Amino acid sequence: MNPLDQYLNHKLQERREAGNLRKLRIERAATDFFSNDYLGLATNDLLQEIVGDLSYSGGSTGSRLLSGNTIEATELEKTIALFHKAEAALLFNSGYDANIGLLNCISNRHTTILYDELCHASIIDGIQLSQASRCYKFRHNDLQDLEEKLSRADKEYPTLVVVESVYSMDGDTAPLKDICRLAETNNARLIVDEAHATGVFGAHGEGLLCSLDLEDKVFARVHTFGKALGCHGAAVVGSQLLIDYLINFARSFIYTTALPMHAIKTISAAYSYLQSPDFSNTQLHELINYFRSYIQHLGDERWKDSRSAIQALVIGSNEKTIATANALQQAGLQINPILHPTVPLGMERLRICLHSFNTKAEIDTLMDVLNHSI
Repeated sequence: MNPLDQYLNHKLQERREAGNLRKLRIERAATDFFSNDYLGLATNDLLQEIVGDLSYSGGSTGSRLLSGNTIEATELEKTIALFHKAEAALLFNSGYDANIGLLNCISNRHTTILYDELCHASIIDGIQLSQASRCYKFRHNDLQDLEEKLSRADKEYPTLVVVESVYSMDGDTAPLKDICRLAETNNARLIVDEAHATGVFGAHGEGLLCSLDLEDKVFARVHTFGKALGCHGAAVVGSQLLIDYLINFARSFIYTTALPMHAIKTISAAYSYLQSPDFSNTQLHELINYFRSYIQHLGDERWKDSRSAIQALVIGSNEKTIATANALQQAGLQINPILHPTVPLGMERLRICLHSFNTKAEIDTLMDVLNHSI
């Protein structure tokens, strides 16, 4: 066997033996407790009704800086900036592209980057691709640890603090008011990924920062559209200075084909819906509260504390987590196991996503199956 093939086979065999080999599969029809479609916009016809005719060209023909820019994209960015109470916005093809593009280009070898240890892989990759040599993680949501690391940062050069408003595996929220205070006190700039808060928090889904009136305390926010907004793409929002800089230096923006027109129109439809009188995320939060009251009644400390649409039950081994997920799936409940290395060893879990289209009866069924499976 060729040495490269031998290496690849060896690494895959390690995954098989650990019981966490990833495979692509088509999910069978079942009650959805696993997707990020929190408001149901990816599966209902609401966005298509707003868009109307979707018979647009399948491609944008080039990058935004060459042939891929359009009036529609520019107007959409103005809409996004206004909606999220920012000076300006810039579209990216995905949240992953937005994070690696942003973090890669705004730092240099003198920059200090402090990031929460549970930040998403796209944030970690963006930091690793940057030129920054002073990159340190702080304990999850630990203000004392963050403050101690901020106190040691070289004040002569830029310092970045990077967090998520809602964390994708635990579902908990960052103590944003305190983090904003610490960043401001230490002359650091704060970057917040709002991927799992967009559409879910705020009267019209503006995000957790806007709901707390903290948008002016943050250097940059990343809003993604592939979750509650039911489409694809992302935007970085911030000052006009930041957006002008990203247009010139963010490689994941400059060197990629722009989003096609049907994607632009669909994102526009999602923002039209968020701003309409018909929008409400109240039903989603009522279900979250119902779910949390169930958990509090059980008194099971393995459940992560969360007021978001993401609820996590830590089971702690690949074998038990897979077995529990299989029992749920056999009951017609689509919940997938989250295994190492996606989460640390010993933190294997079920990640349960709640949606506005779920019912209390479905939650009752879910909890009943869980009670008989763990």
